[in-house]
Amino acid sequence: MATSRDQPKAIPFRKDATVREFLAANRKCSAVEVITGYQICKLLVLFAAGAVFFCYDYKLFWATLLFGLCGFYMAAILYKLITVILSIIHKPELQVTPEELAALRAEELPVYTILLPMYKESGIAEKLLRGIDRLDYPREKLDVKLLLEEDDLGTVEACRKLNLPAYCEVIVVPNAFPKTKPKACNHGLAAARGDYLVIYDAEDIPEPDQLKKAVAAFKQSEDKVVCLQVKLNYYNPRENWLTKWFTMEYTTWFEFFLPGLHLLGAPIPLGGTSNHFRIGPLRELGGWDPFNVTEDCDLGIRIHAHGYLTKVLDSVTWEEANRKLGNWIRQRSRWVKGYLQTHLVYSRSNFRTLGELGLFGYLSFLLTVGGLSATLILNPIFWVVLLLYFGLWVGYLLGLGVEPWQMIYTDYLSDIDLQYTLWSQLSWVFYGLSIILFSANLVFILINVLACRRRGLRDLLPAAILSPVYWALISLAAWKGFLQLFFRPFYWEKTDHGLTEVSGARET
Repeated sequence: MATSRDQPKAIPFRKDATVREFLAANRKCSAVEVITGYQICKLLVLFAAGAVFFCYDYKLFWATLLFGLCGFYMAAILYKLITVILSIIHKPELQVTPEELAALRAEELPVYTILLPMYKESGIAEKLLRGIDRLDYPREKLDVKLLLEEDDLGTVEACRKLNLPAYCEVIVVPNAFPKTKPKACNHGLAAARGDYLVIYDAEDIPEPDQLKKAVAAFKQSEDKVVCLQVKLNYYNPRENWLTKWFTMEYTTWFEFFLPGLHLLGAPIPLGGTSNHFRIGPLRELGGWDPFNVTEDCDLGIRIHAHGYLTKVLDSVTWEEANRKLGNWIRQRSRWVKGYLQTHLVYSRSNFRTLGELGLFGYLSFLLTVGGLSATLILNPIFWVVLLLYFGLWVGYLLGLGVEPWQMIYTDYLSDIDLQYTLWSQLSWVFYGLSIILFSANLVFILINVLACRRRGLRDLLPAAILSPVYWALISLAAWKGFLQLFFRPFYWEKTDHGLTEVSGARET
């Protein structure tokens, strides 16, 4: 449950109708309760069993634990690798041809709601509206909601000073707990007039024909498709090393990984923006969980759990890559914390989740949401273990010590030669795992190189080769998010926008 730290003094604990409505219909799949009593009991039983095992044979305990973690780590990495390879072999995204766009008649286009959640964005409010004005869509069919926070007086005042077009409406979200983007979006959903709905962030530059492409794609899709995820990428990839790495990561995620999940029919953890929805099913699902700090990931899983589908649409929204390390760590730590929240929510009843997602969908969820988050947290531990392991082998080869496995299992050597023991055989499994994990990292470096080539960013190739430095930074942010889950689970760390020094739209 929420703690006093999650309720800053500036935010009174006032009731919010949208929060109350969501909890009334979706409390079982809400992150309002970080971890249930049943989950705590399961963890206590697991820890107790581990303690007994440790007391029985602490060397065997550590070997078994390491072997299990390596196996799970390898499964998550290999699953991502398989999805990437599949999307490279077969381009599965929904395509909309120029002829299909030309066939759309303006008078037949549906009303389209655009949600623009903003917080402390007074400096870019006018720029945001200019971006919306560039959309190729009839103005009388637009329903734009500016979602502002009650305590953000600067942005509220800046928007009220603008000469807002008739299709824009300012919605001021009550200053009540929790103070999150999904809560603001639920206020926008309640007031939406459109048949379809999309969310854009403050710095987004969607392709002008994106709304029309979404309408055409929904028309050619079955009714079960309720969400289209558009690809995201960055218009400032060359500002510094951080923006280069961030661009490669986004390109790999949206060009390769999510399309691979689309091809497999697996649950798709949505990106935070440019999600296009059929508004009827979205309301049926209750909108977004106001307590989940990656409400997009949670909604993607909930869509699949209710028998609906998400597809990837071949259109691009350009965003601003975070160029400042501290700002980037705040953003990334929130993402990891939200993924862990989502994993905990759908792990409350594994049998129920298995029934809702199906066996393949359930395994995909474990490896995609929980698995990828776990790999980020485990990476530093594995790196240290690997360095120690290699150090012991170097010492052994130089005649300065015994073989690492002999050092660990010396208690068993008095009875039988090590080469015939179970541990000797298991050692080859660990060697294999080490080789596979090392090879997988090399493969992902090559995938980053391929991502650079696909987006015409060949000058970023040196950054691709140095990707492990970026992975270390991601793990640092992941640990921050993981620890914050225990103390400030609902705290939404603000990401500052408008920091880029690149003028104009994009540099791709």
